[in-house]
Amino acid sequence: MNHVIRPIRADEWRAVKALRLAALQDPAAPIAFLETYEDAVARPDAYWQERTAGAAEGTKERQQFVAEGPVGQWAGSVTVLVEQAGTRDPFGGPVERAQGHVVGVFVRTGQRGYGLIGALLDAALEWSWRLGLERVRLFVHERNSRAEAAYRKAGFAPTGVTATMPGSTGELELEFVVERP
Repeated sequence: MNHVIRPIRADEWRAVKALRLAALQDPAAPIAFLETYEDAVARPDAYWQERTAGAAEGTKERQQFVAEGPVGQWAGSVTVLVEQAGTRDPFGGPVERAQGHVVGVFVRTGQRGYGLIGALLDAALEWSWRLGLERVRLFVHERNSRAEAAYRKAGFAPTGVTATMPGSTGELELEFVVERP
């Protein structure tokens, strides 16, 4: 499959919304994303426009990449959030150094198995290194073995750090990291 991996553009909010809603309907969504389909579909267009503009090409706080197929359909996406030293991460833990935090990793069911997650993560890492970030991390739910395998294949390694998923009762998110080369 020939896909182009590229940053999203600010005017592509409808496609960002459609892909996110597809991700939230995936069977793994309850343990992969910190948002429900019902909450996302109820958000106004202004939310999606702002979300897209904030992660579009040229931004430095976060960047969303898509895998675009030959006929323009988006097959998958990944977003990198920049976390500055001295701030708090989404789980409330301290951020000790400038790093990227990968979130929202998704590839459509029919597009899986072609290396798109690896290609999306490669783009995320390249962007992070260009910004001068020291490492890139992500969290994966302890029961999401499919995602864990994909992250290991892409070069991420477990750190042993865990976090409790917001709103859960004892379920853990496992941290995986790639250090700057």
